[in-house]
Amino acid sequence: MGWSKNNPNGLIHYTPQLAYRGYTLVTNLNGQESRLIDMEGHICHTWHSSQGIGYSYLLPNGNLLLRTGPAAEETSFLERPEMELLPRGGRTVAGAILELDWDSNVVWEYRYPLLHHDFERLPNGNTLVLTWELIPEEISQRVKGGHDDDESGGMLGDVVREITPAGDVVYEWTSWDHLDFDEDRICFLEGREEWTHQNALNVTHDGDLLVSFRQTDTIGIVDKASGEFTWKWGRGNISHQHHPTMLANGNVLLFDNGPHKRGVTHSRVIEVNPSTNEVAWQYRGDPPISFYSYHISGAERLPNGNTLICEGAPGRIFEVTPVGEIAWEYINPFLGQSGFGVGGSVSGLANSVFRAHRYGNDHPALAGKDLDPDRFANLNRLYA
Repeated sequence: MGWSKNNPNGLIHYTPQLAYRGYTLVTNLNGQESRLIDMEGHICHTWHSSQGIGYSYLLPNGNLLLRTGPAAEETSFLERPEMELLPRGGRTVAGAILELDWDSNVVWEYRYPLLHHDFERLPNGNTLVLTWELIPEEISQRVKGGHDDDESGGMLGDVVREITPAGDVVYEWTSWDHLDFDEDRICFLEGREEWTHQNALNVTHDGDLLVSFRQTDTIGIVDKASGEFTWKWGRGNISHQHHPTMLANGNVLLFDNGPHKRGVTHSRVIEVNPSTNEVAWQYRGDPPISFYSYHISGAERLPNGNTLICEGAPGRIFEVTPVGEIAWEYINPFLGQSGFGVGGSVSGLANSVFRAHRYGNDHPALAGKDLDPDRFANLNRLYA
């Protein structure tokens, strides 16, 4: 894919007989709207939050669960030493996790200024969230790797918390209590403001934690009861990856961004078998450099066996068959604030997408919902 300003956007390609028909949820990174589009690229529904929407997905009840933009200034939190380290470049910090109904009304919220990246609604109604916390100095000084180009002196670490609907913390996993100083080294091209930079939080079929650490090129499965890793993989095989998810066959699908790997810089999507550490399937561009996103991005396996890929930085979302044929392709035509950090733009605007999701026509979240694109006829004439 090129970055020409004259490149067409909206729906680029669609082969109905190959694609998994449904609706795709698209949210601009640092935007204020999530948009549900049909296979023809028409907007069929939108949600809006004045607090920002960095990432969102649909719950089975049709509500939208989302991460907002940064928190409003709160004196008590601004005085905490870790707040001096935020935000850094492309670091994704949020003030709240919100649940919106179909009409964008807030029906649930959890607020904490150090929330970041990912979250997961559990079957019991609780919600897993990710937070940054300052690592004790006696531990951070033993962390290896990275470069220290600033004078902050502090290091952030990742904590997973399980929150009840009332906002009570009923579970906590502190990452640095279960890491190895020799094995979990920071990439030498990355700074030392964070040890791991966890950019994904999912659960396995057994309810354990499936995590992704960008700084150390690592994905892993954490036994939720003990907090210990039962599987850890990636170093030397992947580079600054995003969005691991467990498939029905027990394999793990992920987006391997690839910015600091040796050889030609390119991204790929791979499926790895945790039992053997072998790559069972992969998708790459042809030539490989034609498919690349330095940061963000994701992939999900669809019910028909295809894979929906979000090449996040250029806002490209596409569906590929198991043999790599593109069945559907869409370039996000909407612009949001990008900033000037990692992945930012000179203009301060970009069409970047953190992740995208496809929901089949029979998905319970869409049951009985009005998805007539004619309600957005003016927008669709401009952008479809």
